[in-house]
Amino acid sequence: MARYTGPKDKISRRFGTPIFGPSKALERRAFAPGQHGARSGRKKLSDYAIALGEKQKLRYQYGMLEKQFRKFFEEASRRRGVTGEILLQMLECRLDNVVYRLGLAPSRNAARQYVSHGHVTVNGKKVNVASYQCKQGEVIAMKPGARAQQMGLRSLDITQAIVVPDWLSQDRDKLSGTVNRLPSREEIDPIVNEQLIVELYSR
Repeated sequence: MARYTGPKDKISRRFGTPIFGPSKALERRAFAPGQHGARSGRKKLSDYAIALGEKQKLRYQYGMLEKQFRKFFEEASRRRGVTGEILLQMLECRLDNVVYRLGLAPSRNAARQYVSHGHVTVNGKKVNVASYQCKQGEVIAMKPGARAQQMGLRSLDITQAIVVPDWLSQDRDKLSGTVNRLPSREEIDPIVNEQLIVELYSR
């Protein structure tokens, strides 16, 4: 299961964005980590460095390593349409992200763990591949069984204040949700300029 397991606050401070969710570290120290972090804002970045930073932010947000992220980009570039928007849609439709968006897990990392440990079903069948691409009409649910159900209920209590996006429908009673359609860019509300990522990989 390839994923980033290093310090999260340090990454968020490096990019000045709460990549992994709300971070008190950013509130306390709103500058890059390291001895000269407070002065690093004065340094002018090249176009390449800016584009690379956008790619890294998106990669960290969805908890992916470089090789897997590149595969997603290559698949997005083969499909008909705007490559950057398709890439965002593919990332949002990953099974671990859908579980997180439905409030069935408190974070993407937790959602990935739920999936890889076999606690999640798609249309009633267990799927333990976090990168599985959810499709329109599919029902995502916590597996029947005491442990999975308890985790789902606990997660819904933690995430009850989070709004489920319109492209998904949540059924709290059944600890499940349905993919209504592909999300639009506005619904994804990315923390990056995805066009810079497309240009970076097109060099």
